[in-house]
Amino acid sequence: MFGQWLGLISPQYQPPQGTPLIGQILTNTPLWVWGLLAALLVLGWSQTRSRSVGLARITLLPLGLGALSLYGTISAFGTSPTVLGSWFTTAILLVLVVTQLPLPAGAAYDPARRQFQRPGSWVPMALIMGIFLTKYGVGASLAMHPELKANANFSLAIGTLYGVFSGIFAGRTVRLLRLVRQPAAAMATLHA
Repeated sequence: MFGQWLGLISPQYQPPQGTPLIGQILTNTPLWVWGLLAALLVLGWSQTRSRSVGLARITLLPLGLGALSLYGTISAFGTSPTVLGSWFTTAILLVLVVTQLPLPAGAAYDPARRQFQRPGSWVPMALIMGIFLTKYGVGASLAMHPELKANANFSLAIGTLYGVFSGIFAGRTVRLLRLVRQPAAAMATLHA
């Protein structure tokens, strides 16, 4: 899939006889992957509603999904310094960019309750699905074309894409965590 999108695999590629390519990919997907997808969809859906959450919940999601994206990079391409450097550099750049954006309306921190008020957003769902679909697509592409593992363009593109997801998640969290250091401003926002 990704190989064709990146121009690394000929569009004339024909899968082995019988089942269409998408059918082969779906039938060879382990069942636990569908369970994981369902859990990630529920997690993403929960992010679309406004809610109050504590510090642990604010930090666990970006840490967990950052680890998943790093694992996706390492499991596909090993510990290549170039690919890991691409992931890390992209993640840091996106953190720097996202932390400069204003907080969404309704975001606040209540120091008395030690709770963050988070407005609902579809951005986490998009990022969660982006990580999942990238991992799934890379796995399918490498299963069909193992030679892609050694393709520098492919590995750098995927490492960079994973870094984008991780950086956006981390940057959104850092923006919220800054509210802890600004209790008076955070309370004013909360009661506005």
